[in-house]
Amino acid sequence: MNNYSHIFREGLWKNNIVLNQSLALCPLLAVTSSATNGLGLGLATTAVMIASNVLVSLGKNWISKAVRIPVNVVIIATLVTLTDFALNAWLHPLHKVLGLFIPLIVTNCAILGRVESFASKSNVMSSLVDGIAMGIGFTWVLTILGGIREVIGSGSLFANASLLLGEWSSFLEITVIPEYRGLLLIILPPGGFLVLGALLGVKQKFELIIKNRQLQAVATH
Repeated sequence: MNNYSHIFREGLWKNNIVLNQSLALCPLLAVTSSATNGLGLGLATTAVMIASNVLVSLGKNWISKAVRIPVNVVIIATLVTLTDFALNAWLHPLHKVLGLFIPLIVTNCAILGRVESFASKSNVMSSLVDGIAMGIGFTWVLTILGGIREVIGSGSLFANASLLLGEWSSFLEITVIPEYRGLLLIILPPGGFLVLGALLGVKQKFELIIKNRQLQAVATH
């Protein structure tokens, strides 16, 4: 539980919310039509995940097991509401794009699952690290998926990032393929399934290569 490097490996790769647990696929497929949208939703989810992990870990000794799940849901719902208000107040363009998928973070099984399986049984620091790792793991998949769909679908990358995330992010806006007419299928939800399937295949292939190299290394010794 206190091996932070192990927790990070689990969250970023080995037990990734999307690539391994296949959770949160609904917002993932609907929102990731661009890298900017994927990054925005990923960061919002990460903030909720970190805060909920820490709060549940702090209160685990005072919350009865009989009401633990309802209490955890209320904590997550409160944090999501605050996140929704904050985005609406300070990042209104992003809030308009993400729309209903911000409130739907409440129903994200990944958050409630980590709260139940990890934060309710671990100390505050471990829960904090777990929330960061799982959140970053979720965010990088959303951003990569959105980036691939955006490049193939419209020939750009992080389009309108400065409008959604602020002027500081204007350097992210890139026109990858000038005068590109785009491929609508990739931007639509079916395209999300196609790109996600490709990512899963690449991950499986990568892990197989690593495993074979480890077996070869053992055999040589």
